[in-house]
Amino acid sequence: MELIKTKGYESHSKVVLILAHGAGAPADSTFMEDLSAALEREGIGTIRFEFPYMQKRRKDGKKRPPDREPVLLEYFSGVIDRVRAELGSTSLILVGGKSMGGRMASILASRRDDIDGVICFGYPFHPPGKLDRWRTAHFRDLNCPILVLQGTRDPFGKPDELEDHQQELEAIDLRWLEGGNHDFQTLKSQPQTQSELIAQAARETRIFVDERLEV
Repeated sequence: MELIKTKGYESHSKVVLILAHGAGAPADSTFMEDLSAALEREGIGTIRFEFPYMQKRRKDGKKRPPDREPVLLEYFSGVIDRVRAELGSTSLILVGGKSMGGRMASILASRRDDIDGVICFGYPFHPPGKLDRWRTAHFRDLNCPILVLQGTRDPFGKPDELEDHQQELEAIDLRWLEGGNHDFQTLKSQPQTQSELIAQAARETRIFVDERLEV
């Protein structure tokens, strides 16, 4: 699969986000399409790609579990190198993604020093119901600012579950999206829709870039 670039990327936007998909849905899922469009409206160009296991699924239609972490990180790192080579030093290069994609982005940012910022949309702080398996140890080694946009109903990390982990979460900027689940979907009784929460996440990303990063 070729890289999916928004117009903002093609025109060499000053701010570009390399956006990775989650474990179960491809780079052109409805969520990823809507998120990319919302970020574009905020002046942030995006580029999307698919990990090897998802590329295989696209070819034969067979669902597979994600590749092992070293494979995911190596592939993601290669995309970063490619984007850096294409854009040069004039653009701010952010990495991030949906759930697993955001987690891989944050791990890379703890190992590379050429990433300007990380944006995670629905971070998998722990597997649902398994509060003994936190995925935050690498946060203390981050080499750049990180923003996490998290729904308050997200089973991978709710507000009350994060209260006892403040010390290890000191390195992150956390913005809660009221009523959103892991896909930012809301209950029918809530005034805001999923699309509105996605737009809010994009706006918070713009604010984070303007306040925390040098544009």
